[in-house]
Amino acid sequence: MKAIAHIENDFPTKFGIPRQSGRISELKAKIVFEPEFRNPDAFRGLEEYSHIWLIWEFSENVSKEWMPLVRPPRLGGNVKKGVFATRSPIRPNPLGLSCVKLDRIAVQKELGTVLYVSGADLMDGTPIFDVKPYVPYSDCHPEASGSFPEKMKDHKLQVEFPQELLMKLPEKDRKAVLKVLADDPRPGYQHDVNKRYGMPFGKKDIHFTVEGNTLKVFDVTEFEKNTCKF
Repeated sequence: MKAIAHIENDFPTKFGIPRQSGRISELKAKIVFEPEFRNPDAFRGLEEYSHIWLIWEFSENVSKEWMPLVRPPRLGGNVKKGVFATRSPIRPNPLGLSCVKLDRIAVQKELGTVLYVSGADLMDGTPIFDVKPYVPYSDCHPEASGSFPEKMKDHKLQVEFPQELLMKLPEKDRKAVLKVLADDPRPGYQHDVNKRYGMPFGKKDIHFTVEGNTLKVFDVTEFEKNTCKF
């Protein structure tokens, strides 16, 4: 297989990316296709769908060996589950599957057809292998059971983000950042109240601590990828 496209968004690293697609609709991204897949005929009729599936590569984990048992971060890193019972990125084949909202389709002179989407859980630059329409009558199963991810879906932190620091972010990003922070971007096994975190988002690095159920932002700086520490 070869990548047909890649995603462009505000997550230059894995830290902070939502653990599931669709959790934070305020997160915007665009999908840019490789030149050979920009034929407009390939997109005919896609505008009739509100959501699409993305099949993509865990490109930061392609060199890691798969394991039959993994430790889901949301379970604190101490409970083992079978890899096929989780969405761990360390898999026999490093493939991800995400459902995102298709906001609009645009044709640009230099890039051809570009898809603008909401709610993606991919890192900036992630290669995409395929795009398929989401079909509600067959893809939606309200009666389905969801094991531990379903039990953790309502976990939220209280976010204290001083106004003078929030103003350092572009206005269009503020609501999304607040929701990402409330979704608890830390690995599930990290609960050290003295630990300082840095979450890159766009061109900013958001520094915070967490005590109990409260996340406190104490600084916002320019993001430098080579010096970023979590």
